[in-house]
Amino acid sequence: MTGLTDDINACAGLVQRGDADRFLAIMAAPVAARAKLFPLFAFNIEVSRAPWITQESMIAEMRLQWWRDALEEIKTGAQVRRHEVVSPLAAALTPDMADGLDALIEARRWDIYKDPFEDDAAFRRYLEATTGNLLVTACQMLGAADSKAVRDIAFAHALVRWFQAIPELENHGRRPLVDGRAEAVAALATEALARRKAAATSLISRPARAALLCTWQDTALLKQVAKDPMLVADGALGLSEFRRKASLLAMSTTLRL
Repeated sequence: MTGLTDDINACAGLVQRGDADRFLAIMAAPVAARAKLFPLFAFNIEVSRAPWITQESMIAEMRLQWWRDALEEIKTGAQVRRHEVVSPLAAALTPDMADGLDALIEARRWDIYKDPFEDDAAFRRYLEATTGNLLVTACQMLGAADSKAVRDIAFAHALVRWFQAIPELENHGRRPLVDGRAEAVAALATEALARRKAAATSLISRPARAALLCTWQDTALLKQVAKDPMLVADGALGLSEFRRKASLLAMSTTLRL
C-alpha cells in the first residue's frame, strides 16, 4: 500500500508540474477520486509529451508504443510493468477503459508529423479520441457511464485546450485547424458552447460531475473566442487569477457544470 501511495503522490507531482489547471481541478474533487484521477492525468501528460521531446519520428513512435504495450498488459491481465504511473493506473483501469486510452495514444501519432488534418471530420476525430477519451475514462473511473452529454462537454473542453495550444503548434510548423479564418474559429466556439450548455442540463451523475471539474473555465473561454476569435492566434485566452479560482470553487461546491 505504501508503494501505491508513493506512486499516486508522484503522479500528483507530475500533474502539478505539467498541467496546473487540471491539478487544481483534481484537488477540488473528493479525496477518494484523486487516487484514480492523478494517475490518469499523469498518463495523459506522459503520452502527450512523447511526440515533442525528440525530432526523430521513429523514437517518438517507440515512446508511444511503450505506453500502448503497457495498456496491453493491463487489458490482457498480464504482468504489468513496474512504473510510477503505470502501476497505479493499472489498479484503476478495466480492459474497456484501457481500450479507450489505447485509441488516445493512436490519435497522438498525428502530433509526431507535420501533415495537416485531412478534413474537419479528421480534426473532430482527433479531439474525440484524445481529450474526449480522457474525460470519458475519468468519468468511468469514478463510476459514471459514457454518454452523449459527457462527450459533448469533452468536445468543448478539447476545443478550449486546442485553442490554447494553437500558437505553440504554429511555432512548431503545424497547421492546427482545417479552416483558420476568424469566422470559422468563432463558429467552432459557438458550436461547442451550445453543446456544452445542452449537456450541462442533462442528467449527468454526481461522480461524472466530479471528474469533469477540469472543464470549469470552458464556458467563459469559449465565449471569449466566439466574441473575439483573434484571441486564439494572439495566445490571449484566459481568465484573471481571481476569476479562475472563484469559478473553480463555485463549481466544486455545487458540481454544476
